[in-house]
Amino acid sequence: MSPPAGLQPLLCLLCLLARDTAGSPHCIPRKSVLYHNGNIKLFREEGISNYTTMLLREDLGLLIVGAREAIYALDMGDIFRKKSNVTWQVISDKQRDCVNKGKDAETECRNYIRTLHKIDDDNMYVCGTDAFSPTCDVLVYRDGKLQLKNKKEEGKGKCPFDPFQRYSSVMVDGDLYCATAINFLGSEPAVLRSSPSALRTEFKSSWLNEPNFVYMDVVPESRGNAEGDDDKVYLFFSESAVEYDFFSKLPVSRVARVCKGDLGGQRTLQKKWTSFLKARLDCSAPGHSLPFVVQDVFLLHSADWRESIFYAVFVPQSGLLDVSAVCAYRVADVSQVFSHGKYKTPVTVESSHVKWVMYSGEVPVPRPGACMNNATRAMGMQQSLDLPDKTLQFIRDRPLMDDAVAPLGGQPQLVKKGAQLTRIAVDRVTVLDGRSYHVMFIGTVNGYLQKAVNFDGEMFIIEEVQLFHPPEPIKTMRLSAPKGQLYVGSESGVVQVPLSVCSRYETCLDCVLARDPYCAWDLRTALCTAIPRSATASHTDLIQSVRDGDASRCPKSGTVRLENCTLIPGNNIKLQCQPGSNLAEVEWRFQDRLIPNSDSKYYIYSDGMLIFNASAADAGDYTCQSVEQVNGRQYPLTMAVYKLLLRRDTDELSPLTTPAGSYLPRDTSILNNSQSASQDPKLPLPRVREQTLVALQVAVALLTTLLAALLMWNLYRGHISMQCCKGAAQGRAKSSLRPRQLSGGQVDSTAHQVPFTPKGLPEATSLVQGYNDNTNNNRGRTAVATNGASTRPPTVLLSPLDDLKFIDDESEI
Repeated sequence: MSPPAGLQPLLCLLCLLARDTAGSPHCIPRKSVLYHNGNIKLFREEGISNYTTMLLREDLGLLIVGAREAIYALDMGDIFRKKSNVTWQVISDKQRDCVNKGKDAETECRNYIRTLHKIDDDNMYVCGTDAFSPTCDVLVYRDGKLQLKNKKEEGKGKCPFDPFQRYSSVMVDGDLYCATAINFLGSEPAVLRSSPSALRTEFKSSWLNEPNFVYMDVVPESRGNAEGDDDKVYLFFSESAVEYDFFSKLPVSRVARVCKGDLGGQRTLQKKWTSFLKARLDCSAPGHSLPFVVQDVFLLHSADWRESIFYAVFVPQSGLLDVSAVCAYRVADVSQVFSHGKYKTPVTVESSHVKWVMYSGEVPVPRPGACMNNATRAMGMQQSLDLPDKTLQFIRDRPLMDDAVAPLGGQPQLVKKGAQLTRIAVDRVTVLDGRSYHVMFIGTVNGYLQKAVNFDGEMFIIEEVQLFHPPEPIKTMRLSAPKGQLYVGSESGVVQVPLSVCSRYETCLDCVLARDPYCAWDLRTALCTAIPRSATASHTDLIQSVRDGDASRCPKSGTVRLENCTLIPGNNIKLQCQPGSNLAEVEWRFQDRLIPNSDSKYYIYSDGMLIFNASAADAGDYTCQSVEQVNGRQYPLTMAVYKLLLRRDTDELSPLTTPAGSYLPRDTSILNNSQSASQDPKLPLPRVREQTLVALQVAVALLTTLLAALLMWNLYRGHISMQCCKGAAQGRAKSSLRPRQLSGGQVDSTAHQVPFTPKGLPEATSLVQGYNDNTNNNRGRTAVATNGASTRPPTVLLSPLDDLKFIDDESEI
């Protein structure tokens, strides 16, 4: 059945919008798990907010959480069990001074815990904003209780003034390295080391230019280093670029480093870093010309520090785009840029404008920005205080490298359309065949946790789990591999979620096709179970195929119970069936004959199939199969079997039928077979008389014109994204009207909940609403619960066509 001529241009344009040029078919999570099925534990207390600072004390079995004016010690095994807590409130005088300086008393002039680091077995270092007057203290956990030692000291340079300003810090051998603003206005950023030999960055735009600090960590590069090199502290941040000619400020992503043994210069750069170097991070998504901006970083340590990997989350410059990326960088590649790369240098153009170009002159010896090593010691320089002024002056004026750090594979590990990514944590998992995989746990701005693996360039998102309801951004993540738990912080609370819930997969096919490195199908127990760390491929009773997704060893699934349904000639029949995953397609068979997608008699959508104007010829057996394709192999799974039995008594309606001339309900949720249609307030709706069709066609034509104009205006204003998941339609049906077969393969059940006209055509306005809602991963998406059934959050679609549904006379139009 073809759409009306007036709707064809609009539908074609919508299909173009559904194409994604930024990712792979598997940028769609295979399964979506809603909040109530997520197997999560939530901790929060009344009146407390901003649970965004965390410290894992695995030696004590504790998760230390810093919030607004409170610090908690929670049991890592079960965060419901609060071991102890301590409050740290702002005194009235400080709060009054903060308000007098123009800050808000209830939000800004409070004490937000922002710094938490381990000092030794019992003591921790803690700092809070303290009403825009940063203060630090020592926190001790002894005899099951938290206690502040009341050794308060000024926290300037150790903690931000502004509680909502990004910053980062790390404790290295008892010295605190911190990247933050060191003044009340937040206008003087610095990278500092608080120690007897305190150091900081120069206050120059060539060093730090309006930075947004993201992450800081240490890499033990002195370990096994033949050159006698020093350990490095790496800093990730974004800042306004100085090297580009752009009409406005252009944020770029950076990685910087300093040497742990740096002591500053003797005359030049006194008490300043002599080893501060920075380089641009390259993480570009196809179809985007402006650089992406780094949001979070996680260091996955390796026994060989050269093989350690930084995983970073990036978002686009404009908030209107809903594409995020994850890039990975080997520490050895980052070190190579700093150790052997070219420098940039400023040159004056037309006596006023400064332009940054590659430095082609002679580089001083020792190399500017290098740590002290065997070569410099052989030259008689034992520490940075011995470096010559020529080297120090060079690095003071030229801290920026010309080369950018390229990601592993030369491209992002993941490009994801939908709700923007915010935080990341990565675990290394060894599977039954002996291979190791890096499992990424990625938080989103709407409170979902996505679990993803990259198989040699193929990105696969295993699942997404809703952690917060109502949705809110994920702001902190801490991963404990020994405990097998992930701890997530937000404004409203802390969530504990297991790294994997294997029981979520109820069949062997579902377990193996999930390609979850943590799970395997146990043939003895017929359950999907967590693989033991000592398990190997010799465990023949376990089935796992993470790399290939090969489920050929799975035993055949059991039969599905036959459902008998009544067929009343002239009615529309709705048969319920949902795919086993977001990546699966549904195939319907009638009497063992495949029902083609182009057949106008049937309409296949996300929740099942509609049979229009049923007749006696439609009686018989209907089988619904969920077909999932992995690496060219198809795995069918029977989901439902129906037998339509002809009934000639038209006084009573079947639960699965509606009058042929009526409109079908917007809510395509599961109908209870035991509930008659007369009991459902949405079924049936009034019949539209034939004489209204001409008027309806005129109204639809006018509405189509208005929608097309509105759509073009949104495209002109940039309100509609042009990015979707490219290639996800592979192997799917051709029709662009079928929800799961749209060009671009978007999995968005909002678009699937299509209202129908008497002839079975989708309403255009609902299609537009479905595509607009696709910018959010979780609105209207089919979600797979723990029992394998699919549920979805309620979606309200408002359409001007609603007003036409109850028109019984042409004079009413």
